[in-house]
Amino acid sequence: MYRYPSLVNVGILLGALLLSAFCTWLLVRYRGSWGLDTPDQNRKFHEKPIPRLGGLGIFVTLVAGFLVMECRFPSFLERWAPVIISNCIIFAIGFADDIRPLGARLKLLGQLGTGTILYALGVSIDELSNPFGEGHFVLGWWSFPVTLVWFISVPNIVNLIDGMDGLATGFGLFLCITLAFVGHYSGKPEVVTVSMIMGGALAGFLIFNFPPARIFLGDGGAYLLGFFIASVTVFTSSKGSVIAALLVVIVALGVPILDTLFAIIRRALMGVPLFRADAEHIHHRLILLGFSKARALIAIYSVCLVLSIVGMSIFWSKGLSLPIAGAALAILALAAARYLGYVRSWRDVRAQFNEALSRRRDMLYAQAYGRVLEWEAERCKDPEEFLSLLALCIERLGLKRHAEADFESVNLSLVTGLVCVIHVPKSAQARVRWTAVAENLIPSLNRATERWGAIQGLVFASPASAPPQSASPTQQESCR
Repeated sequence: MYRYPSLVNVGILLGALLLSAFCTWLLVRYRGSWGLDTPDQNRKFHEKPIPRLGGLGIFVTLVAGFLVMECRFPSFLERWAPVIISNCIIFAIGFADDIRPLGARLKLLGQLGTGTILYALGVSIDELSNPFGEGHFVLGWWSFPVTLVWFISVPNIVNLIDGMDGLATGFGLFLCITLAFVGHYSGKPEVVTVSMIMGGALAGFLIFNFPPARIFLGDGGAYLLGFFIASVTVFTSSKGSVIAALLVVIVALGVPILDTLFAIIRRALMGVPLFRADAEHIHHRLILLGFSKARALIAIYSVCLVLSIVGMSIFWSKGLSLPIAGAALAILALAAARYLGYVRSWRDVRAQFNEALSRRRDMLYAQAYGRVLEWEAERCKDPEEFLSLLALCIERLGLKRHAEADFESVNLSLVTGLVCVIHVPKSAQARVRWTAVAENLIPSLNRATERWGAIQGLVFASPASAPPQSASPTQQESCR
């Protein structure tokens, strides 16, 4: 078996780290007005706008690494063309969204298209082998949907957890180490080297992304990282029989998969769209429990490291440790649900479920009222007529236009550049729910402010989250 020199791999890793760090340093020094992540005081609590273009440095490093691979492995670019092309496409989709939001539907369409292109180029899950021994199961026509789900799920899981400094980048680093192990154990030196390149790129970026972050990964970086892991796993598996490699990656992704599962259940019970961001992820819960960002990150890293080792043991034991891995994930899910407060008491789960269904009805009511108000913003003849309807809507939803006792402010960022301030009932446990209710007003406020600008009678804040103030004709320009 061909043995690729380990010292060369170390050199490639260090080279990727230095190139990524240099590119990221240039991006950190960037002072442009596009691609900035602005704090909103609802989910984004950083003090000033931070560039979310970090994926560009990782992408440049990865492309440079592919060129180096061509020198080390003849015809590498030709053999790996499907993976390279699809990863470039998925990065372009995410990076375009970092510059100017594309919307969840358009991004999902782009992901489906990219996955379909890669499948058409011959990268697919055709059969699933038995991890415990001989034999395999041919997927037949199920090959396409199973492959597409894999290509879409991993990038979105990585993107979903990219809500705290260094979190998604650290997970990606662990995944690259795991993937390098799989390549080494399977006797595939190319997999080891490309994993080293991506790992070095992530390590160089993490220097600037560790709390407090000076740059964010962005959708471009998150999509590239997730799709790289998903595509390389399938592309380098023998004859599409990938169950062992998939299981290793799935176990290593235990924490983000668990976080995604909690998010799906939480948003379904709340009656909000699956892709609507919130501040109820695992890392948010740890911070609410008193962890600092650094301690929360180290705690999650530790769990990820343990799960990566458990995942690798599937290879070591030829599938015999799979029941142990499954039990570990189940115990982690139950413990996390209780410790993080997603379940207040196992004895009272039914009552909590009924309470959640009641909140869901309230949310659906708010969504319906918000849609009606959006139509009214089109039909109203003047801002005074719209304001009277908006005031009724706000009152019916249990919100306030102006500050009152036992109410706190929530900033709603609009496409017009204005930041409308709405006041919601003050409750630490229910802030996320009330913020989601208030966000149903955004489409109608977008349309109204496009027509009339800052409307007298509402409270606006500056985009930099300055103290709220009542808008007047002389203040309208400063609110934009």
